[in-house]
Amino acid sequence: MHQPPPPPEVLPPRNRKGRGIFDDENLDILSHILDDFIQIPGTSIRFGLDGIVGLIPGIGDVIGGIASCIIIIAAWARGVPYVVLARMVTNIVIEVGIGTIPVVGDAFDIAWRANRRNYALLTGSLYQPRKHTVQSWIFLLFLCVTLIALMLLPMLLIAWLANGLMHTMFGVEVHFPKWF
Repeated sequence: MHQPPPPPEVLPPRNRKGRGIFDDENLDILSHILDDFIQIPGTSIRFGLDGIVGLIPGIGDVIGGIASCIIIIAAWARGVPYVVLARMVTNIVIEVGIGTIPVVGDAFDIAWRANRRNYALLTGSLYQPRKHTVQSWIFLLFLCVTLIALMLLPMLLIAWLANGLMHTMFGVEVHFPKWF
């Protein structure tokens, strides 16, 4: 006797609303505590625990970066597109990287507010996924072009200096393409 196959198992989609520590309210509170919990009286300048911990030389920015990863983990668990996750990681890398520079990095950390940016990316990509995915691709493309330009700039400078040195010392001039 032939039995019909069992019905297929339907897996529920990833939780887009979030529960527990990954819900919108908790993530909003976390980003608020990390980035703009304290206001300097008489000014509109706000900073959070991330800015305070960042003052600890050596490990402060790393600790802040690790705390910032909670929002990225929540975004991944809630099904945010990978390009938006990459943009969120980039925000934290920029904050931690520049934050390691004494004084300037601390001021940048207060102004950049990577956690607030990442929370906005998380909520925006869940409620308007196409718009935020396109914006993230544009941002990452711009970032890649900028990084390539920054890598090429020293090489072009060295070639230009070498040409000047060759011309000064030996009277030899190297002809570069017209665009150079």
